[in-house]
Amino acid sequence: MFLADHPPPHFHAVYQEHDAKINIDTLEIIEGYLPRRQLSLVRRWAQLHQNELRANWTLVEQREKLHNIRPWE
Repeated sequence: MFLADHPPPHFHAVYQEHDAKINIDTLEIIEGYLPRRQLSLVRRWAQLHQNELRANWTLVEQREKLHNIRPWE
């Protein structure tokens, strides 16, 4: 996520030369592309951290510092 990002609530996922914006609520790609396997991993990670992603989106709207979210292990 980036400060001053715009609705709908989303986060950015990057894999090699691919970049996608993922809707936090639906976990669907809003814009961009990720290969199928990587998209599946991103969606599983996002499901585990969906509440944290929503909380960070609230911080984006308030233009406050975001909390770190644990990466996939």
